[in-house]
Amino acid sequence: MDPLTLGVLVAVVTIVVLFSGVSVAIGLLIVSTGFLLVFDGLRSLELLPEILFGKLDNFALLSIPMFIIMGSSIASTRAGADLYEALERWLTRVPGGLVISNLGACALFAAMSGSSPATCAAIGKMGIPEMRKRGYPDGVAAGSIAAGGTLGILIPPSVTMIVYGIATETSIGRLFLAGVVPGVLLVTLFMIWSLYSTWASGNKQVLNSTSYTWKEKFEILPRVLPFLAIIVGVLYAMYGGIATPSETAAVGALLCLLIAVIIYKLWHPKDLWLVLRDSTKESVMILFIIAAAGVFSYMLSSLFITQSIAEWIGTLEVNRWVLMSFVMLFLLVAGFFLPPVAVILMAAPILLPIITSAGFDPIWFAVVLTINMEIGLISPPVGLNLYVINGIAPEISLKTILMGSLPFVACMVIAIILLCIFPGLATWLPDTVMGKAI
Repeated sequence: MDPLTLGVLVAVVTIVVLFSGVSVAIGLLIVSTGFLLVFDGLRSLELLPEILFGKLDNFALLSIPMFIIMGSSIASTRAGADLYEALERWLTRVPGGLVISNLGACALFAAMSGSSPATCAAIGKMGIPEMRKRGYPDGVAAGSIAAGGTLGILIPPSVTMIVYGIATETSIGRLFLAGVVPGVLLVTLFMIWSLYSTWASGNKQVLNSTSYTWKEKFEILPRVLPFLAIIVGVLYAMYGGIATPSETAAVGALLCLLIAVIIYKLWHPKDLWLVLRDSTKESVMILFIIAAAGVFSYMLSSLFITQSIAEWIGTLEVNRWVLMSFVMLFLLVAGFFLPPVAVILMAAPILLPIITSAGFDPIWFAVVLTINMEIGLISPPVGLNLYVINGIAPEISLKTILMGSLPFVACMVIAIILLCIFPGLATWLPDTVMGKAI
């Protein structure tokens, strides 16, 4: 069978298998094993165990469970609520400051936890009822939290960026830095839209401010600043040449656990066990997907599908931006149905040679890909963040949450367009801090 035709068949079968309800990792292994067995014979399966475990033989992978422990220890405490309260008290005099507080809290908590659902749950539990009580439209209240939660996969330290770096053999340090400016850009766009839609609602109640004393403003800072100091310290150690990403992640995880125990009194063995148990489950899931994606990539290469696709695209006489438009459309659709980690591991090894041969920077592409994945988190039919918000605020209909999220999707599209026009938004900081990539 022609490799391109075979590639189409693989894509169709993979979609059908993943939609059947099996886990992503098991689905990829089923598809890989099946196609190798049918088209390459029984002997092709001899290398699968070596490939499966060999994909996990990477020191950089240690940073994934460590950063997940960081996020779990933070998410298991009142850190999200305290962060929200601190920003509310300090921004109370800003017109419409409550929605800015929520988005700022989402951005900071996302940076600390690296988890979109955890950010939505932690900030939304306090932020949504408070915004509704003060007269903010339901769409703004729910949509801003759903969109703010997506920042966890872009703002460093990001597990998604680590996975991309491992899948494409790209510097994780550069990827972390590349997400900073686009992350700030997205937060700014979200805030601009939230303030505009709030003022456009015509409800003057939302502009009223609650007065806090200086004592009330300062008394909450000791609960928030240690976590922020850890994030700054982790990034400084990484970029100051003090330690590798895996080593800094391990130190950050230990410090976050200590702060959770000391400040939030999370010293009961049962509570600590829950943190470690949940972190282990999530880490194993991600590592299993990484191993299965390695087998899937081997299958594509062994059957000459990857090479044929790259060769076929190379023969197309189209503008490189037209090519990139098709790539982003593919990523957008894939993000509607699959988790970001699965999309990156399946697509990045195939797409990277294509985009680099077209003259695009792989670091820049990582940011664009990640924002596409963010859109998938607040778009149906999967839209994980939409269901998290609906779970913590069931009185707001899923339709209202979706409609409130759509303008934020538009903000993400604007951010992608700006990144296409000004790629330096993603590459300037890594090049400045670490020097230009060779």
